Amino acid sequence: QLQASGGGLVQTGGSLTHSCVASGRTLSSFDMGWFRQAPGKERDFVASITWSGGTSRYADSVRGRFTISRDNYRNTLYLQMNSLKPEDTALYFCAARSRGTVMYNYWGQGTQVTVSS
Repeated sequence: QLQASGGGLVQTGGSLTHSCVASGRTLSSFDMGWFRQAPGKERDFVASITWSGGTSRYADSVRGRFTISRDNYRNTLYLQMNSLKPEDTALYFCAARSRGTVMYNYWGQGTQVTVSS
């Protein structure tokens, strides 16, 4: 089970940090990712990180502003979001996939981020 937290309302240029805690499983068994879904749009990839934290990837729209990280000891995934823009407003989801696989099999509940202009 993945439990996400950290959403909220912030002004343009502000920052937020998402957390996603895994329970019942060891986080180090999984590659992890963050996705988001804006109203009326499909769910989009935001960032991903390998099980060891050695490799991360970002969507072009967030590269340089968002940072994905993980603490396997604490079974927690993070997404630090800086320089937020109104277009970052969305429901944010954390997700997990078994090492070496493509599909994300486990999803946390969405947490809302609203960026006001």
